[in-house]
Amino acid sequence: MKLQKLLGYTRKALDDYNMIDDGDKIAIGISGGKDSLTLLYALSHLRRFYPKKYDIEAITVRMGYKGMNFSPVRQLCRELGVNYTIVETEIAGILFSRRNETNPCSLCARMRKGAFNIKAKELGCNKEAYAHHYDDAVETMMMSLIYEGRFHCFSPVTYLDKSGITLIRPLIYVREADIKGFRNAYGLPVVKNLCPVDGYTKRQYIKELIKKLQSETPGLKERLFHAIQASNTDGWKKPD
Repeated sequence: MKLQKLLGYTRKALDDYNMIDDGDKIAIGISGGKDSLTLLYALSHLRRFYPKKYDIEAITVRMGYKGMNFSPVRQLCRELGVNYTIVETEIAGILFSRRNETNPCSLCARMRKGAFNIKAKELGCNKEAYAHHYDDAVETMMMSLIYEGRFHCFSPVTYLDKSGITLIRPLIYVREADIKGFRNAYGLPVVKNLCPVDGYTKRQYIKELIKKLQSETPGLKERLFHAIQASNTDGWKKPD
């Protein structure tokens, strides 16, 4: 995927769901994965010509795994003209050494989000951008349906009452396959995830399930995404 196509998908999401207002300062969560680095690229380039003026801050919450080097990410941020902050934590040690969590994903997410929110507020940000994409939306809906017995998905825009920050997801129209292509085309400095449960989660199971169903029923993923937009799920109805 070329940069122009990425910017087109991202701008459509911003416009469809009124994600950005003049004067926003947006914190981008940078895990080091392909998704968050693609989001960084998109928002850093769009700010040059998007009609609503905004600023961005890149933030990485370092989990405490030894061997994860974010120096290439820092260099990319320097090239893009984006301030980059690393928040040091001991989340990995808490999860796997002190608590010996067998299902750590939910607690890990809460701890990471907490550290991210605190730093975003310190930097004066009023919004946060997560790199959830088209496939993430479909997978989240399927996880909710299968494991919770309800039709639900995260919202394109969410106001977080406790922190007073608005969360936006500008990549909801971007396919994961396109993000992989963008990563390869632009040589994104992806940092390998060293979490011991990476690739063995419920989400990974659902991802493989959807892939199998898609191969048997072409167009399935598109129909599932349309079902999310056409439903009464919070936040998915496009503003007038």
